[in-house]
Amino acid sequence: MVDSFGDSLDRALEGAFTRRPPQSAQAQMKYLVKQLKGTKAAAQALGISQRTVERYVSGKLKRPRQELRSRLEREVKNRWQPQIRAKARKKAATTDGLVVSTRARFGFEAAPGSTDDGRIRDITQALPPQWADRLFTAREQGATDQQLQQIAADGLAEMYFRANN
Repeated sequence: MVDSFGDSLDRALEGAFTRRPPQSAQAQMKYLVKQLKGTKAAAQALGISQRTVERYVSGKLKRPRQELRSRLEREVKNRWQPQIRAKARKKAATTDGLVVSTRARFGFEAAPGSTDDGRIRDITQALPPQWADRLFTAREQGATDQQLQQIAADGLAEMYFRANN
C-alpha cells in the first residue's frame, strides 16, 4: 500500500513521541473520550454510535473491525502529544529540515541504452528548514497530496541539482 505524502509527514512527527500511544481498543477509546470530552463527540468523530463507544470504554467490546480500528488509531495519533508534535515541527522548520527518500527518473533525452538515457534512481536528500516549513504549512492549510508532492519535488530539484553539487 502506498501512503500519501501527508501521512508520511505525520509519521515524521510521530518519531518525536516520548511515549507510545495507547495500544488496546479500550485504552484508545478512553483516551479519545477524554480528549473530546464525552462519548457523543467520540462517537461522531469515529462515525459509530455513542452506545458502541460506551461498550468499548467499559470493556464489553474488545476487538473492533478493521475499518474502525484504523479510524481509532488515526484519531488517537492525531491527538497524541500535541506539544511534542508542535516542538518537532518547529525544530524541522527552523533548524533541522527533513530527509526525503523517493524514487525518481533522472536523465536526458538520449538514444535508448546510452548512459544519458533517463532511469529510475533511489534518492535520499536532506531538505533545508524552509522547505520543511513550506510542507508543514501547506499540510496544515489542507493542501492536497499532489500539492505536497510538488512542493517536495521543487525542494528536491533545488537541492539535488544545485550549482555547487
